[in-house]
Amino acid sequence: MNIEQLNAKHKIAGQLEIIAGQGGLPMIQVKTSKATALISIHAGQVLSFKPANEAEDVMFLSEKAYYQDGKAIKGGVPICWPWFGPDPEGKGRPGHGFVRNRPWHVVATEVTANGDMEVTLGLTETPETLAIWPHSFVLTQEIVIGNSLNLSLTTCNTGTEKFTITQAFHTYFKVGNIAQTKVIGLEGCSYIDKIDNSAQKQQNGAVIIDSEVDRIYLNVSNPLTIEDSVLQRHIVITSRGSKTAVVWNPWEKISREMADLEDIDYQHLLCVETTNAANDSVEVAPDSECQLIANYQVIRD
Repeated sequence: MNIEQLNAKHKIAGQLEIIAGQGGLPMIQVKTSKATALISIHAGQVLSFKPANEAEDVMFLSEKAYYQDGKAIKGGVPICWPWFGPDPEGKGRPGHGFVRNRPWHVVATEVTANGDMEVTLGLTETPETLAIWPHSFVLTQEIVIGNSLNLSLTTCNTGTEKFTITQAFHTYFKVGNIAQTKVIGLEGCSYIDKIDNSAQKQQNGAVIIDSEVDRIYLNVSNPLTIEDSVLQRHIVITSRGSKTAVVWNPWEKISREMADLEDIDYQHLLCVETTNAANDSVEVAPDSECQLIANYQVIRD
C-alpha cells in the first residue's frame, strides 16, 4: 500500500497519521494527550517515544542513521530476529537476523479503552526470507503508546517443523551524559563479556559505563533501571519472556568508525536490550508461539 492507501485504512483523526519520513519511508506518527511517537513501517521499528510531560525523547536516534531498503536504522528499537548477534550457523547471513532491514505491514491501529494508542505490525515469510532462513512464520509486533511504551513481539510457527530463535528489542535509550548514567538491577548477575573473549564475569554494584561495553547478562530479573542524573530521570524497564539482557555502548573508537553515528554519539546513547540471547534461546513447535514483552516508563527524580 502507498501512504494514501495506508491512511485511508488506518488513520485516526487527530491522533495517528502515516507520513513520508526520512528517505521517503512510510512512518506512523502518533500524537495523543499522553505521548508522541514515531514508528517506521520499514523495519517495524519505534524511532521515537516522548511522554507528554517529558522535554526529551526516551529514545536515541542517530542524526546519521540510514533510511533505505536493506539498511538498519541506528536508533529507537530495532528488532533482532530470528537470531541475535552474528549468524549462528556461520553462513554469512546478516547479523541480528533479517527483519530490521525490510518492510513490515500495518495490521491494525486503534485507540484502547483507556486512551492508549495501539499499533500492530506484521511480517510473514517470503521467498526471499525462506532462502535466508527456511521456516514459515507469522511475526507480530504490538506497540502500545500511552504513559509508558509497551512492546510485544509474538512469533508463531506456521510450518511443519520446530525452529529455535534468539531475539531482542535492541533499544537505544537517550541519556544526558554516559559518564553520569548507571544501570541498576543487574547487581550480582553473571554476564558474558564480549569485549574480553566472551569471558564470564559477575556484576558488582550498578553498571557504570567508562569504556566500550558489550555484555550479555544471564538470569536477569525485573526491573532494570537507567538512572540518568543529567536528564534527572529514571527509565524503568520491565520485561516478560526473557532471561537475558544486553548492555551496549560503542565508546569513542567504534562511534568514530561507524558511518551512521556521530563521533560523540556514544556519550548520549545506552542500549539496554530485552533479549533471548546466549543460553536463553527459544524453541517454537509447529502451530505454537512465543512472546517477548518489554515496557519502558519514565519516572522523574
